[in-house]
Amino acid sequence: MTAAKVAGSKPRAESVALPSRGGQMAYLDFGPQDRPVDVVFSHGNGFNARTYASILAPLADELRILAVDMRGHGRSKLPTDIKERRDWSDLVDDLVAFLEAMDVGPVVLAGHSLGGAVSVMAAPRAPRGVRKFSLAEPALRLIPPGEAPPAGGNAETIEGALRRRDNFASVKAASDSFRGRGIFKDWRDDVLADYVKEAVVKDGVLGWKLACDPKWEASNFSATGVDIWGAVIAAAGIPFRILQGERDSTVRLDTAELAKLGVTDVEVTVVPGSDHFLPMERPDVVQAALRLAAGA
Repeated sequence: MTAAKVAGSKPRAESVALPSRGGQMAYLDFGPQDRPVDVVFSHGNGFNARTYASILAPLADELRILAVDMRGHGRSKLPTDIKERRDWSDLVDDLVAFLEAMDVGPVVLAGHSLGGAVSVMAAPRAPRGVRKFSLAEPALRLIPPGEAPPAGGNAETIEGALRRRDNFASVKAASDSFRGRGIFKDWRDDVLADYVKEAVVKDGVLGWKLACDPKWEASNFSATGVDIWGAVIAAAGIPFRILQGERDSTVRLDTAELAKLGVTDVEVTVVPGSDHFLPMERPDVVQAALRLAAGA
């Protein structure tokens, strides 16, 4: 796919120290620095904040958006110990610490896939509150109370992550290896180029390697001790606005069951022709949703 013209200002690459979390969290800052932060955006597993730059940059004339690199991704420098790791509490604690360090809120928490789920789980502890959720294909597969999640996670996604190629002769070689293949087959050229900018880093032994170690990506897929049901209930009172892919979706929400538990303000919109990588395929829909959520 060819690149689309991107309006708006270029993002500022920043980082903030999170001493309680053991390092620094990197983020991109879109929009006027003198404007209060409207949206904090978290990316999908294996990606980085820069992946979504061509989606978020056109909003910079109207909104201020901070897009974070989660632990183990992009430019962030935070520990990635996978030993005995079985949930996403480290990612959730990171986002809460980031919101506190940046002193932002009440904000719209937005995200794609893993980033959407982490946003929901962090919301009840956001120091200055959350106005709305604007989520694209969030990993919200609700397990009813008393029912155990699948043991070990989804074997297909875990094995796919562990098989991911992790060494390249150059950045161009990395880009060429991704283009038109696997999960990248329907991505626009500009989105793929943004992803690659911070998806591969210099490695003294192999040349270039993935910034997100495939073992860390697999660890996120294999984390089964995640109480998404409890997290959504804890966030009751915050409006949920969810964009769902028409196929291969990670969204499993029973709105009727949620309503019985007090979670009533949930709006799910299925985007025709899209799949789990909805933001890369339909940036216009994601942009419209963010504008609406932020009141722009």
